[in-house]
Amino acid sequence: MKKFFTIFLFSLLFLTNISYSFSIEPDVFVQSTVSKAAETLGGKFTKEERVEKLKKIAEEAVDIRGIGFYSLGSHRKGLNKDQLNTYEKVFREYFLKSFSSRLAEYSNPEIEVNSKKKLNENYTIVSSTLVATDTRPEVKIEWRVYTKNPEKLLIRDLIIEGLSLARTQKEEFSSIINSNDGKIEALIQNLSDFSSN
Repeated sequence: MKKFFTIFLFSLLFLTNISYSFSIEPDVFVQSTVSKAAETLGGKFTKEERVEKLKKIAEEAVDIRGIGFYSLGSHRKGLNKDQLNTYEKVFREYFLKSFSSRLAEYSNPEIEVNSKKKLNENYTIVSSTLVATDTRPEVKIEWRVYTKNPEKLLIRDLIIEGLSLARTQKEEFSSIINSNDGKIEALIQNLSDFSSN
């Protein structure tokens, strides 16, 4: 799972570094920002500077709130407002730390966008390839782009070699909750511990 999540985080870096104030096609959105990613991973920044820049990229490009709620699955229905607010805050901190800390050490990868498929008015799948190197095989990546607001595209999921990372995370969160008598507090503590380390 860590391998796939790292690729997920690695890939999301390419999704923004530009403020879009106009409608743009999902495939153009992905491809046109690839060169911008090099400014963060390939630039002469300290690790701390890279971390902060990567967090900003994630906040602009990813629907963190939506992914967090999806990851709760049916458990979300049993939460009160305070529990939901606490979870949302903790998940955001968890996601941003995961994203930034794991990517800060990487150099710039090359992603090629191959095609797009509009599923409906709200979603488009963009197919791409993480180009192989001497040390890394080619990886097929599909981006689930939320397109309800064409002026603010957001990422809801990545499918890495057929594996939905959002669904995998949902299953892991459910396992943590179920193994602790259905208590959301166990998941919140788990995410908090990660963020504070």
